[in-house]
Amino acid sequence: MSTVIKTTFYNTPMLQKALKRRALESDQTISAYIQRAIADAIAEDLADIEAFEERAGGPTETYEEFRAGLKRDGLI
Repeated sequence: MSTVIKTTFYNTPMLQKALKRRALESDQTISAYIQRAIADAIAEDLADIEAFEERAGGPTETYEEFRAGLKRDGLI
């Protein structure tokens, strides 16, 4: 079993009610639901950082070039 660290945070009554409902609907404890939500958010952040690092040093374009491309493609 892994070590567990207690963390306290404060909710508004509306958020607490929504949290309880979502945990019940997903058949999880509130702690498990919060842990999963935090882990998912961190994983998403790490994926964003990896994507950013992959593109670092790649080609760049000015705002004007970017805007001209959008116009050319009929997006604006």
